Amino acid sequence: MLVRSRPLLARFASQQQRLASTLVVGEHNGAELTDATLSAITASKAFGPIELLVGGPDCKGVAESACSVDGVSSVKFVEDASLDHGLAEEWTPVVLAAQSAGGHTHVVAPASAFSKSLMPRVSALLDVAMLTEVTGVQDENTFVRPTYAGNAIATVASQDAVKVLTVRPTAFDKAARTGGSAAAEALGFTPSPSGKTTWVSEEVAASERPELTAAKVVVAGGRGLKSSDNFKMLDSLADKLGAAIGASRAAVDSGMCPNDMQVGQTGKVVAPDLYIAVGISGAIQHLAGMKDSKTIVAINKDPDAPIFQISDYGLVGDLFTALPELESKLK
Repeated sequence: MLVRSRPLLARFASQQQRLASTLVVGEHNGAELTDATLSAITASKAFGPIELLVGGPDCKGVAESACSVDGVSSVKFVEDASLDHGLAEEWTPVVLAAQSAGGHTHVVAPASAFSKSLMPRVSALLDVAMLTEVTGVQDENTFVRPTYAGNAIATVASQDAVKVLTVRPTAFDKAARTGGSAAAEALGFTPSPSGKTTWVSEEVAASERPELTAAKVVVAGGRGLKSSDNFKMLDSLADKLGAAIGASRAAVDSGMCPNDMQVGQTGKVVAPDLYIAVGISGAIQHLAGMKDSKTIVAINKDPDAPIFQISDYGLVGDLFTALPELESKLK
């Protein structure tokens, strides 16, 4: 009969902790890592050494620039055209190969449209549970994440050998792009086309305004604007503030604006320095996507609108009167 002493168990636990390591699936724009990936790197610092994985045609330059990111221990890259458009079917075997080669205990990605398609496949093939939209890390096994549209915060402990998780970028600071001294190396894995999906085309809306998820100021409109013509009232205010424009799901569903403007549980999650909600009542779905904003200003004619419960400044009044007055005060 083998009896393990407490000192032995302590040393074993310590050894297990030292062996922990993380594979971060990096997203990039062809030149540098996205801010969301930098946030994922920050979230992963509690899990031991960090290996960053980047892929796509001619991505070696991105990998070499990522070597200087603070907290990154090593960078692996796969230069292959099949990884260019973020198709989950093509990326999944690459991530699995990188995880297996490195023996990583954690596979982490920023919560995005790309990772929402990729990471569930990775977790299923590893036969482990997946943790989504993590907003806090207590230790390498315990995580904090919102549930019930953000109305409850759950602390979840995972005993899986490999933890697969996406982290909410707005909940973590961005890792510095300088200060690291990692080395870039090809993964040594050649993807083979799955034949399951084919990239056809994309339509990208060009705008001189900041990207919604990265903007420091967001002006968002809701059902109270009533029409797409009225929704354009937000343009001049956003231009004066250098802001991105967002929208509630009700505004999107009614055709006032395109769906890439939607903020909320089924849209984009934002946490700007200033969020101005115009004609938005504050449904739970919408609040889940913007309640972490540093300063929230709400304009609504209904004094009982839920948005006022989380706003720092609230103006009860007709937005068609208040909005022009607010804009006139801005130089």
